[in-house]
Amino acid sequence: MNGVVTALLGLCSGMAIFLYSIKMMSGSLEAVAGDKMKTVLGKLTGNRFLGVAIGAGVTALIQSSTATTVMVIGFVNAGLMDLYQALWIIMGANIGTNITSQLIAFKIGDYAAILALIGVLMCLIVKNKKMRGISEVVAALGFIFVSMNLMTSSMDPLSELDIVKDMFINLKNPILEILVGVLFVVIFQSSAGGLGVLQALVMSSAGADLISLEQAMFIIFGLNIGTCLHAVIAAVGGSRNAMRAALMHLLFNVIGTVVFSIAAFIFPVAGLVRSLSPDDVARQFANMHLVFNLVSTALLLPCGGLIVKLVNVILPDKGGDAEGVRYLKYLNPNMLSPNLSIGVQALIKALANEIGRMLVMAGGNVQKSFAAVLDNNEDIQNEINQTEEYIDYLNKEISFYISHIMVFDLEEEDALTMSALFKITGNIERMGDHATNIAGYANLLEDKGLRLSDKAQAEVREMMKITEEAYATLIGTKPNSVHIRMAQIEQKIDDMTDDYREHQLERLKSGVCSGEACVVYSEMLTDFERLGDHMLNVAEAAAESNVKSFGIEAVKVKAEPAESTATA
Repeated sequence: MNGVVTALLGLCSGMAIFLYSIKMMSGSLEAVAGDKMKTVLGKLTGNRFLGVAIGAGVTALIQSSTATTVMVIGFVNAGLMDLYQALWIIMGANIGTNITSQLIAFKIGDYAAILALIGVLMCLIVKNKKMRGISEVVAALGFIFVSMNLMTSSMDPLSELDIVKDMFINLKNPILEILVGVLFVVIFQSSAGGLGVLQALVMSSAGADLISLEQAMFIIFGLNIGTCLHAVIAAVGGSRNAMRAALMHLLFNVIGTVVFSIAAFIFPVAGLVRSLSPDDVARQFANMHLVFNLVSTALLLPCGGLIVKLVNVILPDKGGDAEGVRYLKYLNPNMLSPNLSIGVQALIKALANEIGRMLVMAGGNVQKSFAAVLDNNEDIQNEINQTEEYIDYLNKEISFYISHIMVFDLEEEDALTMSALFKITGNIERMGDHATNIAGYANLLEDKGLRLSDKAQAEVREMMKITEEAYATLIGTKPNSVHIRMAQIEQKIDDMTDDYREHQLERLKSGVCSGEACVVYSEMLTDFERLGDHMLNVAEAAAESNVKSFGIEAVKVKAEPAESTATA
């Protein structure tokens, strides 16, 4: 009995070292190559073969398909990657994750302690951050094999127990075996960990004949399904497309499992894989894992369009803006992870895209507010008020994200960009406020039974035209050069304001307009002038940043007013 307890403790120790070593290796590799890796992923083209290759390469590099998939979900959520691009990388990630099991099958554990010692000594000696990361990788790789030796030796007395033998003898149901694989991932939080336990079992002297490849095959299928749970959790709270990306990962492995399960009853799949390494059961398990992912990718790669359509059917659009639901389209809490898993540049892009939405709403409200002054109605006032609430919501949420990102250790250029984005957000919110003020003057004129003179109405149309031009310039010009054109427009707005104030005084003196109407019109001119100031502030702040675009194209929001019939 004492021997069994000792073996269980040894198994737990080996598994603890194994799982920690994988996590350590993944984290260190990501730290060493993280920024370049994220840049490669973020700039990926739509070529499916390149996508699979990059997904496999990145996953082989960081030793975690989960980390790759979570990054991909972050990119999809930020609007940097579409579902097709995400699917190719996810397929490649499933291939790249096989590297751990293949390394284990080499059985180099006898020399692993030397590798681990070298890595630890390097960690103690080196001071350079990048070299320390490389040292941690070396140490983690050594500890992986040390832990496998420990687990293998611990498996000997355990595999001789009748209860263990009976469990595997009775484990003949493919569905149950798949569920065991899923359970392994839940317990060990890693498909590599689950497969490592299976390999350790068959590498032990007493366990070599305990579990067959036919049984292990379905457990391995379950491991692939189980590893999707991390991606699903990472997508919760994100955009609809982020949830679709996680679902694609799950569908890929579920479809692959169904296809292989059917094939296993028709063809000698296990026998074919066994023939690749007939005398090495641990390698047979590793090869089964590799064959599953290679064949699944080859079969489903041509069907990428169908998979994307399927997830769109399963997770249709909620309606978003059309249903009056306020939401963040490109940002989600998962992006604020301690290591900024999707990278600072991806976060900047997501913020810029979200700010672009806010700018479109504010620009639309400005146009509607002038239209309300010329031809007021309840519908247009309701639209302005609802949009203003949405603008306030976005301002609050975007500011929250920026303030939390600023606490991270950012490069100077990125910190300046975050500061610029914060200024832009605040100025767009003020644009929305001035639009609401102008719409309020329309209600005030109507309530008091006042009307603007024909000349004043013509001036309002000119204000509407120049603010439309300014808005189109903001969203249609690259942020780093928009301030040049906006400075010209803002000066024109100032000149128009001065001219219109003089015209207003002339009309007041000649009795063309009433004193009350002149007061309202004067307040409107103040808001008009400040709109120009805030638009210029947006342009100048954008020029200070390294934002390439706000993720929107030039949109002409035009609300053609009818001729006013109000009198005063």
